[in-house]
Parts: sequence; C-alpha cells; structure tokens
Amino acid sequence: MSDLIFLDSAGSSIPPAPVVDEVVGHLRRETEIGGYRAAAERRDDLAAGYGVLAELFGCEPSEVAFTDSATRSWLAAFDAVPLAEGDRILITEVEYGGNAVPMLRRAQETGATIEVMPSDRHGQVDVEALDLDERVKLISLVHVPTNGGLVNPVGEITAKAREAGALVLLDACQSTGQIDLRAVDYDMLVCTGRKWLRGPRGTGALVVRDEARRRLRPRLIDHSAAEWVAPDRFEPRDDARVFELWEFSVADRLGMIAAARYALAKGLDVIEAEVGDRAARLREGLAAIPGITVRDLGERRSGIVTFTSDVVPAVELKDRLWRENVAVTVSQRGSTLIDMTRRGLDEVVRASPHYFVTPEEVDQALERISRSAR
Repeated sequence: MSDLIFLDSAGSSIPPAPVVDEVVGHLRRETEIGGYRAAAERRDDLAAGYGVLAELFGCEPSEVAFTDSATRSWLAAFDAVPLAEGDRILITEVEYGGNAVPMLRRAQETGATIEVMPSDRHGQVDVEALDLDERVKLISLVHVPTNGGLVNPVGEITAKAREAGALVLLDACQSTGQIDLRAVDYDMLVCTGRKWLRGPRGTGALVVRDEARRRLRPRLIDHSAAEWVAPDRFEPRDDARVFELWEFSVADRLGMIAAARYALAKGLDVIEAEVGDRAARLREGLAAIPGITVRDLGERRSGIVTFTSDVVPAVELKDRLWRENVAVTVSQRGSTLIDMTRRGLDEVVRASPHYFVTPEEVDQALERISRSAR
C-alpha cells in the first residue's frame, strides 16, 4: 500500500532502510559462509552493540543484556527477584496481562502478595498515596500502558522505592524509542525492538543496574551466562549478560543495534518532540469528530492515542480503516484488565503515529476515521 498511513508503531513499527539492510545483508552472508563464520565476521559489531544501547538508555555497557523480546527480558528479571511468604509486589492499574500472569503464578508458589497501587485523577500512579514498607520487594512499573497515552512518573516512584529498599522493574516496551530514557531512574528496565525503536521483531533488551544485580538470583542461565569450571561447579558472569542465552539471531541483533544507532542519530529529544506533536494533533482532531471519544489518561501523554466510536465497534472500525489504508490496532480488556475494567471498557482503537508520519497524513487519517465511524 503505497499510500498507507501507518499508525501502529505501538504494535510493530516500520523499520528504516539501514535496519532492513543490516538484517537481510547478514542473512545473505550466512547463506554464503554459514552462520558461525558470518557471526565471527561481525564479532566487533556485536560487542559494540552494548555501548550503543548504553548510550540509548544512559547506563553502562556492563548493565545491558540482549534478549529476543521484552517478554523474555521481563521474565528473566522477575524470576531473579528473591521472594518469600509475606513479601509484597506492587503493580500499576495499567499492568500488562503478559506481566500479570507470571506474577500471579509466582505469588501462588511463594506466598507473596500482589497489590495494586492507587491512581490519581489523571490515571497515573498516585505517588503520595503509595504504601511502602520493608515487605515491598518489587514494584512492577509500567511506564506507558498499551491501552492509552499516559506516562507514569517513574522518578518519583523510584525515589519512594529506594527509601523502602524495594526494586523497581520498569516496563519500557512502549516508551523505548519514543521517550528519552537516559535520565530515568530504575533498577531494571525491559524493552522490545519492534515498537517505537523500529527494530526487527524477535529482539529486546534488559538493563540491570549493577547495584540491583547484586540482589538478584538469576535461575535461567546457560553456559554463556556462566562458565563451567569443574564437574560440580560453575561461575556466573558478573554483569547483566548473565541474563543472556547462548543462541540468538545474529541478523536480528545487528538490526536492533542499527535501529538504536538510527534513533540516536536522529536525536532522542527530536523524536520525543515530533511524536508528541503528531499524537497531540491526532487527539485534538479526534475530539472534534462527532461520536468519537478519546480515551487517553495521564497528565503527561505519550504517542499512543486511544479512542472509541459510539456507532462502530472497535474491531470493525479498525478493519474499515485498513480498507481506507490507515493502519491502527485494537487494545482489548484482557491486555490491561484492571484499568479497562475500572473504566468500563471492553476494547479501544489504538493509534500510534511515529515521527515519520507527517502532519498532513495525520489530517488525512482523521478524515478517513470520520468517514469510517459513521
């Protein structure tokens, strides 16, 4: 679709040419000399990737681990947090279903409890109402939810967590690549490559601060994460790469590194400003369409824009827009069960314009939404 207006970077964005060239070029090289030799040729580039992501996140290269998804990153970090009976895990009202399920299972196994942090009138975490004590071992903090535009106040929450000795696991899968994270404070951060970073699917990263790593107990490790030094003994790595697995797609990892370089070259501040501009333009236009209700919460808002129609169900509206060459998706109740239930919503249309969507294309999308929602 040459005239496609792509408003789904919160799902899986469109990679720029350097990312595609990197991935396809390496796969071609593997067909010429085999996977091992092709990987060996790119050893230095793969090693340099830790520094590239460290620049993206404002951390040390030793605090970066590559994974195959935000889910893998989150599971590896969460599984390493020591938990026992009576320990408390705090979550946001906009917690992802993909995080909630493993937390519920582990709470059942350990006797820990899961508690929902209250939200303020803007829908974000109410920092003043936080109830923290020494039993709080982990705060699972969604930075930007999948079903709306709010941005949670990470710095204020992390400061409170520090006082109580709790770890903060920041889910940044919807903020990496659209929000500058270099000055954000947390203990662990997970991200995906396929969304706002514009990398390949099947890529992700995990940032673990050195101080936090010393408190974790990684269980899912292999022989790249630890050295087998004697028949009955192993020595784990002393950096974040203790969370990596030996096998990975070299082509995809090179693509993610290229995507991070691309974002850094454009400027994280520039990206954040342009994404914010497109999203604000879209929200304002949607609010002016009869029968359309914008569903975004938050005092500070991201590039995710959600809305419903009084006439057309969300899935049908998405399909109508696809026929109009506008790509959006639908967030359903199960993805953010607590928040959607609290607000009485079963599904919302989600649009997520990246910086490559022009203001004129936003206006054209609004015209097509207005026509499709009748």
